[in-house]
Amino acid sequence: MELPVNKFKRALKDKKPQIGIWSSLSSHIVAEILANAGLDWVLLDTEHSPNELPMVQAQLHAMVGGTASPVVRPAWNDMVLIKRYLDIGAQSLLLPYVQSVEEAKDAVRYTRYPQGGVRGVAGSTRASGYGRIKDYLKRAQDEICLLVQVETRKAMASIEAIAETEGVDGVFIGPNDLSADLGHLGNWQHPEVWKVMEEAAKKIRKAGKAPGILVGEGDGQRCLDMGYLFVAVGADTGMLVRGTDALAAKFK
Repeated sequence: MELPVNKFKRALKDKKPQIGIWSSLSSHIVAEILANAGLDWVLLDTEHSPNELPMVQAQLHAMVGGTASPVVRPAWNDMVLIKRYLDIGAQSLLLPYVQSVEEAKDAVRYTRYPQGGVRGVAGSTRASGYGRIKDYLKRAQDEICLLVQVETRKAMASIEAIAETEGVDGVFIGPNDLSADLGHLGNWQHPEVWKVMEEAAKKIRKAGKAPGILVGEGDGQRCLDMGYLFVAVGADTGMLVRGTDALAAKFK
């Protein structure tokens, strides 16, 4: 049994734009539908969603064979959470609220086995093919894609150094939290926020890493033009709300 190739990580390294979608509905059925839509990646959220470890494992199962790679967002940059998601087979992680180089380095350590890190060692996990993948312990980090989320002024002040951290593959900008910290709560479309996001993309790419972001469908191309490489252009919750509201309005 071979170690699965992380095509999402390879695409970012080759600077190929990756179009994705946010999934907050915590459903393996939804994950399967999204994975087969022709997109490049699906974010399985556990930070702002009632999504727990067994549910995420079911979503990872459901996405096998789809066009989209799963990216899991743990609730925090936490060693135990990260270990558990890696063990169930997540190969790409988005870690929220990384504020400093030290926290970025911690994130790298949490995804690496000793001596390069502190990830706990287990022999028969889903990630290792239940022990069938030869040399998994030595090769796992080659296919792990580590993305860190920058979403405050404090983090922005260190964004170049965070991006340059060895082992970090990409830096994701969180428009909602960023706009709140900039004094524009609930208004991430404010010109000041867009200016900061544009500057961030340039700094991340200068560091040789992939910039990422979540925006609406109407702003996806604008972000791609700014240099963002992995762009989520919608969310399952929003699509369901808009679709059902429009359907109800048509008949009521």
